Amino acid sequence: MRSRLPFAARYGCPGRRPPRLPAMSSTPRRWLHTDWSQWLYPGPRRLFTPDEMARAGGQPWPSGIDQYAYVNLIIVLAVVTHESRYGPLVWPIGLGLCWGTLAVARWLWGGPTRKRLNVACYGVGVVLAAASVLFVKQGWRALVQDNLPVMLAVMTAVLSGWWVLTLYRAEQIESRLRELAEQDAALRLSTRLAAAQIQPHFLFNTLASLQHWVDTGDARAAPLLRDFTAYLRATLPMFERELQPLADEIGMVRRYLAIMQARLGARLAFDIHVPDDLDAQLPPGVVLTLAENAIAHGVEPQLHGGRIAIAARRDGARLQLTVRDDGPGLAPGWREGVGLSNTRRRLASACPGAALTLAEAHPGCIATLTL
Repeated sequence: MRSRLPFAARYGCPGRRPPRLPAMSSTPRRWLHTDWSQWLYPGPRRLFTPDEMARAGGQPWPSGIDQYAYVNLIIVLAVVTHESRYGPLVWPIGLGLCWGTLAVARWLWGGPTRKRLNVACYGVGVVLAAASVLFVKQGWRALVQDNLPVMLAVMTAVLSGWWVLTLYRAEQIESRLRELAEQDAALRLSTRLAAAQIQPHFLFNTLASLQHWVDTGDARAAPLLRDFTAYLRATLPMFERELQPLADEIGMVRRYLAIMQARLGARLAFDIHVPDDLDAQLPPGVVLTLAENAIAHGVEPQLHGGRIAIAARRDGARLQLTVRDDGPGLAPGWREGVGLSNTRRRLASACPGAALTLAEAHPGCIATLTL
């Protein structure tokens, strides 16, 4: 039961509240959350897998670093050893150390891990200590004492450079992996958007035709329903893929044209000449978009309809596929629609080096896809 005594009586300090405990300042809090392991075992915590390195770690070593290091070293050695009696000894040692430093830097560039960085750093410390002891035993104590501050400064600069290089390289690879992940997500989204763009009006128009034929008892209803069911069963799962074989794409286009031929009747004729042995991968729906555009702009505007011809052949190391209609051709001042724009973006993301062009065919229009 809660006490009804006044505050002063409960705490024995009339007119005063109990003192508050001082809040911890931000400085101790930062010290508590500091990663002290970086002082003894520095380097990035992220460890990249071989697959990640193959995908995002292909950037070449920047050769400008070598040129910058050697030019500056030569200038420094020329100034420092101008009147030094140790000049003949310092030059080969300095150039050799520079070469070794850059070799370790390339090694870290190829695998920016904490283990590699610390092996290099502690290894340099051990080598420097051993070399100093050896020089002293050989009677070069004065040389060691005179150059010890310089050696420590150079070692600190080298280790700091390796540390910065390793962190930069790890961040570069991680940024590239994020970029590739975003590209993959954008490609998947574009594929689904392409499917959403292709399917709705085609589905609704086909269903409307099917309903009309069923209501009127038209004999074309049953074959259309079979083709339409086969089309949906075969094509809808395809749009969940990023790439699919050319044979699957052509099979999808063949079913699509069969359905459109059932709807348009004698107004649509089509030919498909794609050898079965042609092997290529492309984003789902690319050829379907070209076929749909050929029908929409080359066949349907004409009262007598038209013909669509799809062909593919191997041209050296590349594959060339064409979709041609015999319609009115490209309108003056025409611009690409959403379908072709999405197709180009998906091709650029999934098949670098692929090209899509549209040109007059006299009569009609020809779309050429090069993979």
